[in-house]
Amino acid sequence: MSSSLNLQYEAEALGAGLPPLFIDAERLASTVHLGVHGRRKAGMGETFWQFRRYRPEDAAAAIDWRQSGKSQHLFVREREWEAAEAAWFWVDRSAGMQFASGKTKKAERATLLALALASLLVRGGERVALYGEAEAPASSRAALRRMGHALLDRREVEGQLPPESVISRNAQFVWFSDFLSPLSDIEAALKRLAHSAVTGQLVHIIDPAEEDFPFEGRVRFEEPSGGSHETLGRAETVGAAYRNRFKAHSEALRALARRHGWSTIAHRTDRAPQTALIALYADMSGA
Repeated sequence: MSSSLNLQYEAEALGAGLPPLFIDAERLASTVHLGVHGRRKAGMGETFWQFRRYRPEDAAAAIDWRQSGKSQHLFVREREWEAAEAAWFWVDRSAGMQFASGKTKKAERATLLALALASLLVRGGERVALYGEAEAPASSRAALRRMGHALLDRREVEGQLPPESVISRNAQFVWFSDFLSPLSDIEAALKRLAHSAVTGQLVHIIDPAEEDFPFEGRVRFEEPSGGSHETLGRAETVGAAYRNRFKAHSEALRALARRHGWSTIAHRTDRAPQTALIALYADMSGA
């Protein structure tokens, strides 16, 4: 069954002209989908709200066939949380996210996880959208393809932080970044988003070299944007101090998120993306 699903998603992605990373995201979502259940919402999601006419952007799984059989039209059965919530995504694609000490750039892993998570949510009938884009949240394959094109066709952009943009109220916000910006700037963005997005997840993408600092001997370090640089004669002499500082920054980021009612998931690019995707999906589900 999983093999046929993979072929189906690969064919759809290829037919839409999307690059291999989108196909990888669909395969990742297919693998994880077999081992997870729908998102649980205590006190919500069980209460019927209304029937409405089927729209092209709706998933086929959302159709209520019993109600549709009573007329010549297709109807979708909406519940309270479906009408109230959407998942918005922001993927940092600044210069720093293009770094890779191995095979995988941080931006590539962030995009893979974002598209795979969006695919999982759409399969559950939930609405997704890319923050900063004009399209409203939708639950459909077309919405996923739009997200894929927007993320994969977009070149490196300036700025690590989500800009000011329209967002629906009572939403969930998923922010993928290396979060190497000053904590004060991250907090300012969180406060702004918290006015509309009641809950949110920070997905901290980490290159192993950034956390482990494996450098020895004479090493030249440059800013990702090609600005300032620093050359160390014996890089290993600052290794311990650097690792402590990186750890302190990560802990401060988690504490900052908690103060605003958000959660944080850290993921290294040298580890399997399935683990991060399952953890993120479970966190959004309140599991």
